[in-house]
Amino acid sequence: MPYLDYGEDKFEEKRSKFTGRLWHVESAEQAVAKIKEMRETYWDATHNCYAYIIREGNVMRYSDDGEPQGTAGMPMLDVLRHEGLTDVCCVVTRYFGGVLLGTGGLVRAYTQGTQIAIAAAGVQRMSLFAVALIACPYPLYELVLHLLPAHDCAVTETDFGADVTLTVTLPAGGEQALNAALAEATAGQVYAEVMETRFMGRRIK
Repeated sequence: MPYLDYGEDKFEEKRSKFTGRLWHVESAEQAVAKIKEMRETYWDATHNCYAYIIREGNVMRYSDDGEPQGTAGMPMLDVLRHEGLTDVCCVVTRYFGGVLLGTGGLVRAYTQGTQIAIAAAGVQRMSLFAVALIACPYPLYELVLHLLPAHDCAVTETDFGADVTLTVTLPAGGEQALNAALAEATAGQVYAEVMETRFMGRRIK
């Protein structure tokens, strides 16, 4: 299931300034707290519109916060749903610039505000990963590094000691194929030792 880190971005449309902010939240209470924080922090903004989706209980809420009905909160919610996101809260803050955008312009603006916040956050997917250690002699280091991407194996830490020790993550269940490839490439000198498996997020956008 996709989820997101914090993301923030802004743009200007006909002198109105829009800032989209997005958080990973795990309850409606957390979402409401973020919305409250934004309204208190940006109390002088013309509007602080929001949308959030919570997986547990399939909760979906939105608010136009004074914009014409259907021009802000619902378009924001539609973006979140289109991206397949859950456990996420988005607030788009607007400072009115003096030029009316019209209904269509508002829908486009709040849609864009949500989209740029998502892009800034970076969508991740929660999956079961194996965490493994790979110890290899220095002469084989570059060879091993070159081999890892083919197995969706990401290096999270590198320790340069007597040998090079890599801490890597890869989709759970892929360690057998990785070890077969390492054995073939290094004449059996290098292998991955799985330390644990756990649910982790990996950026997909």
